[in-house]
Amino acid sequence: MKGFRFASSLERRERKGEMGSPRKKYLWGIVIIFVLLVGGFFLYQVIAQKGSNQKFRVVKVERGEVDSIVTATGTINPVVNVLVGSQVSGTIKALYADFNSQVKEGQIIAQIDPALFQAQVDQAKANVLNTQANLLNARANLENAKANLVKAEVAVVDTKRTLDRNQPLVEKKVIAQATMDTAQTNYDTAVAQQESAKAQIESAKSQVESSKAQVEQSKAALNLAETNLRYTTIRSPVNGTVISRNVDVGQTVAASLQAPTLFTIAKDLTRLQVDTNVSEADVGRVTVGQDSTFTVDAYPGRIFRGKVSEVRNAPITIQNVVTYDVVILVSNKDLKLKPGMTANVSIMIAHREGVLKIPNAALRFRPSSARKESGKGSSPKKSGDQVKSTDGDQGRPGRVWGLSAEGKPVPKSIVLGITDGTFSEVISGDLQEGGEVIVEETSDKKTQGGPASPFGRGIGR
Repeated sequence: MKGFRFASSLERRERKGEMGSPRKKYLWGIVIIFVLLVGGFFLYQVIAQKGSNQKFRVVKVERGEVDSIVTATGTINPVVNVLVGSQVSGTIKALYADFNSQVKEGQIIAQIDPALFQAQVDQAKANVLNTQANLLNARANLENAKANLVKAEVAVVDTKRTLDRNQPLVEKKVIAQATMDTAQTNYDTAVAQQESAKAQIESAKSQVESSKAQVEQSKAALNLAETNLRYTTIRSPVNGTVISRNVDVGQTVAASLQAPTLFTIAKDLTRLQVDTNVSEADVGRVTVGQDSTFTVDAYPGRIFRGKVSEVRNAPITIQNVVTYDVVILVSNKDLKLKPGMTANVSIMIAHREGVLKIPNAALRFRPSSARKESGKGSSPKKSGDQVKSTDGDQGRPGRVWGLSAEGKPVPKSIVLGITDGTFSEVISGDLQEGGEVIVEETSDKKTQGGPASPFGRGIGR
């Protein structure tokens, strides 16, 4: 009522001209604005005080399983992959196997036209017969040389006897000296013929050995020709399944530099391997015998299992990224998996059962009050850094936030074990099973900072 009376009085004074002065109007306007500002300020403080009650989303600390894994991509391959090629050049005459054919060891799978190679075999056989005939001739010459030697030896003995008989007769002047000279000449000639016969024997022996060598050489040429002829028949070296055929009938294959691949045969498709590319940051935690699981795009709802059989030391560098081939053996008795499929692999590094675990979101959470305080000084180490690695090392420090009796966030120091990327193992610290940790601040930005002033951004800041 007083305010109404005051306003009525002012109106009467205006009408009477009591407030006609501009200065008095200005002063009264300032008073009214001041009263409105003071009232709005107190109203803002009341609203801000009500909105300052922060709300948090909490989860309970529970016991369960935590797995530390290494993920990688890989390709499914046969354990034994045989590339069947040709060692001779020629035209494909016939094919006896195709894609997905089941073949046995020694089974004929292709035939190269053998006509040219058969002609080479026939020529080599003729050469063998010719060299064998030459050997027989050389042996006959050797026997003839031996006979000549015997004849020469007889002649030497006979001329020697005649020379010895004429020697005393010449001394007694019974025969002429010319007769003695003739006997001497005959003896010397017989000795020379004997030496010549011996030389002919040695030459005949050499000819025999040369003929023997020629026979062996021709036999080797025949063996080579027969081997090339056999190579025209392509046989499977193993029991398996043909997964690739690279030639057609009538196609010419050239094996001058290297054996061309005609077929690719997987020895046993019931046992496959996954060649995975594991990064150098994770390969140190992978060991032989670890369990692994993987999925393929062909069967998105099915999980396949295997074991690490080999961690190869040869690095694979692509665009300065180094990875290592980790081989995982897989059973494929139902033949669902096929060579070349891409596998998304998870290798089990560590497994914990019945341990305290918390969500990694609790490790990343920091209340707004803590963020403001850290902004005033040096930036502390982020709790999120505690969960970057799933290496399973023990004793990694961490920090989470719980609620006090007054509903305010309080920090709790803990020691972390392994993590699967979503949950982390708690080895020790200020947490117990059933306790609560904050994972999110649910109050919005407006509530956390107070409502905006209805009279400007400067008020209430």
